[in-house]
Amino acid sequence: MSLTGTSFLCTLVVLSVVALALPLLLWSRLRGPRALRAAARTLMLLFAQGTAVALVFTLVNNANNLYDTWGDLLGTGDHVQQAADLGADGTGGLALERLPEVRQTFQPATGPGMRAAGGVRVTQLKGRVSGVNAEVYVWLPPQYDEPAYRHHRFPVVELLPGYPGSAKAWFGSLYAHEQLLPLMRDGQVAPFILVAPRTSLLPGVDTGCANIPGTVNADTWLSVDVPRMVMDNFRAESAPQGWAVAGYSAGAHCAAKLAVAHPDRYRAAVSLSGYNDPIGERDSLAAQSPALRAGNNPCVLLREAPAPPRIALYLSGQPHDGYEDAMALEQAAKAPTTVHVVFVPSSAGGHTMALWRPQVVPAFRWLTEMTGRHPVTAGRAAPPRSPSTAGATPAELASGIASRAGAARSR
Repeated sequence: MSLTGTSFLCTLVVLSVVALALPLLLWSRLRGPRALRAAARTLMLLFAQGTAVALVFTLVNNANNLYDTWGDLLGTGDHVQQAADLGADGTGGLALERLPEVRQTFQPATGPGMRAAGGVRVTQLKGRVSGVNAEVYVWLPPQYDEPAYRHHRFPVVELLPGYPGSAKAWFGSLYAHEQLLPLMRDGQVAPFILVAPRTSLLPGVDTGCANIPGTVNADTWLSVDVPRMVMDNFRAESAPQGWAVAGYSAGAHCAAKLAVAHPDRYRAAVSLSGYNDPIGERDSLAAQSPALRAGNNPCVLLREAPAPPRIALYLSGQPHDGYEDAMALEQAAKAPTTVHVVFVPSSAGGHTMALWRPQVVPAFRWLTEMTGRHPVTAGRAAPPRSPSTAGATPAELASGIASRAGAARSR
């Protein structure tokens, strides 16, 4: 029975009702020695408490897409088949353009929100370079199947969840595809292909999107294997032009790090409540040594790059939750690197889906501009609307519509 399936949720609801009814019906009817009656009543109370806790946990898990499978929850899931030393660029010296095409079979994805807005599809990908074997979710924009666009190649955004977090979270909790579908149809946002690969690859730890020989090649999985598969199976633009990566929390750290480390693979990155030093996530494998921390810190990578990378970064954060790290990246950036920082006030809420959900649309408007991809509709092209910061309200700040200048004026 699936952890996030409807049948499991319904079973817990039924068990919770039964657990509540048992004490009401049997409490005074129990017979036998006093110790036996006390034990039976204790078991009924524990059963009622256990089912209630399980039901609440399942509802919270389904709402936030924290754990996707029983293996994720119990710490038994391992999606790494091998982790060879792939070198500094994460390719192991392979000529990637010479590798045979990766042809995949896709199925309709299941779970909360996965069938909305035209539906999300999923495939099980065996990464030829990374040695990772995991699922990848793909959503296609409304123009993709229109006859007028049968020869058109579409830009791509790779979506990364936090930790713990399911690859489904951008669809099932942030409703990214549902929010963006009408805007893509109306020509307000470019028709991006949305790709959400699994990032929970090892039991009980965050990979930090890092390559660690002998342990995991998460960086290569995300920046090499997944993009190659997408370009081999869909009419996607080639990297780096038209490719971006976006994430929240631990996924935000990964998004910024991947873009800074691989400007030959990504043109832009969106980081919502991210951090620079991997120690920001205590369970991150990238935080286990000073060398790993430095090698996976986007601020350090930016400062020490031989030449400033041609990338654009969108960074949002609250005080002590991403904002200071975003400012550090802005200060470290030099042209042609560009950084757009969005201040989100503490009054907008905490480190939750409710904070990041309203930031999806403004972030994708920004991506539309930064990747140079003009929004398209069936018969016309519409320019993206620039965000206004004058008189910014707290709600606008929470959604990322306002800039730091607008934030200063509204405080």
